[in-house]
Amino acid sequence: MPLGKSIAFLGAGNMAEALVKGLLRAGVAEPREIVCSDRNEARGPELIQRYGVNFTRSNREAVERCELIVLSVKPQVMNKLLDEISPVLNDKKLVISIAAGVPIAAIERKVGHGVRIVRTMPNTPALVGAGATALSAGEHATDDDLRQARALFDAIGKTAVVDEGLLDAVTGLSGSGPAYIFLIIEALSDAGVKVGLPRATAQELAAQTVLGSAKLLIDTGEHPGRLKDQVTSPGGTAIAGLHTLESGGLRTTLMDAVEAATRRSRELGEKFLEKDD
Repeated sequence: MPLGKSIAFLGAGNMAEALVKGLLRAGVAEPREIVCSDRNEARGPELIQRYGVNFTRSNREAVERCELIVLSVKPQVMNKLLDEISPVLNDKKLVISIAAGVPIAAIERKVGHGVRIVRTMPNTPALVGAGATALSAGEHATDDDLRQARALFDAIGKTAVVDEGLLDAVTGLSGSGPAYIFLIIEALSDAGVKVGLPRATAQELAAQTVLGSAKLLIDTGEHPGRLKDQVTSPGGTAIAGLHTLESGGLRTTLMDAVEAATRRSRELGEKFLEKDD
């Protein structure tokens, strides 16, 4: 369903392009309603040719023209961006941040004016329309603001609403999670090669196995342990492999990885707030 809102993307990198592509594909927005801004002038012709959207090198101009403002720059340039656009932000504009580790409080200190803010944590599978995004509303954001923000990210995958205090955990799990899965796929592919499969075949089978297993879990709604048991027959191959994985501490290692990434995300957020002070 169309939002009927003009949308500015400040920073036109891969994630912003994924959102633009998803919004247009899902009919949530029309090309004329989207304005992308980027310091890289070469991005303009690319985005205009691919999607027919508007482009400007001025972040301030993009904010002035639009009602929904998506902050899609890297965290290290966020302060500079907020200084630039703060004079043209007001409580009639909804600000949606996809910058990892930048707390809502840090944005509010920069822009003031009771601006409505929704902070999000998407992940890279959004580039193929299969993202996982968590959203958290700031103090001044309304239920309708959250609905509008969610509509943007529903166009590129699945969404969940969480308290902002849980976004570091989201970063550790689904934000960083694709890296864990790519490592697992690479390891499975290496194992396939070790036992005699051609590299291309091993990688294709490993990737499709991960994709199919995830889809089976989502579509059936079954507990993963129950689906695991369905593959595992007495004295069979799967239980032999599972025994090796448990002996190697795979379960504990993955849990430790999520915990470490969550802790690092929290540290980065605290550093950003300190720098903001």
